[in-house]
Amino acid sequence: MNVKKQEPNGGGAVRSCAGCGGRISDRFLLFSMDRYWHTRCLKCSCCQAQLGEIGSTCFSKGGMILCRNDYIRLFGHSGACNACGQSIPASEMVMRAQGNVYHLKCFTCATCRNRLVPGDRFHYVNGTIFCEHDRPGGALLSSHLTPLQSNTLLPDQKV
Repeated sequence: MNVKKQEPNGGGAVRSCAGCGGRISDRFLLFSMDRYWHTRCLKCSCCQAQLGEIGSTCFSKGGMILCRNDYIRLFGHSGACNACGQSIPASEMVMRAQGNVYHLKCFTCATCRNRLVPGDRFHYVNGTIFCEHDRPGGALLSSHLTPLQSNTLLPDQKV
């Protein structure tokens, strides 16, 4: 979504902020998601960055307003599962590997198709997931697999 910085209409209608509900009398206001915002009120739900200050786009999913970096961190580049390509709902738990995001049910070994769960050791080779027993060779990526919930504030982690 685009974030547009505007000057309020001189004699026009009084605008209310979608964030705080207060009257917007600032020199500039933001217009995003079909609503008006104080520049200080349109913030990323995760990092609290003021979105009008860091760029001209924002993302909305699952009731959250996100900056580009947090959207990608939580939902991947497309907001879709890297294995099946289907959309991942904002409230759904996900697994991550090397910056890619997966549905829990899709985080499976490419050879035996067993689902990997928290605590399982796995290998990530050229974008493909292998369980510890089916690894084709290469270094182990992680010894502790942890699910991430998209609506929880978490540091950037790789599993």
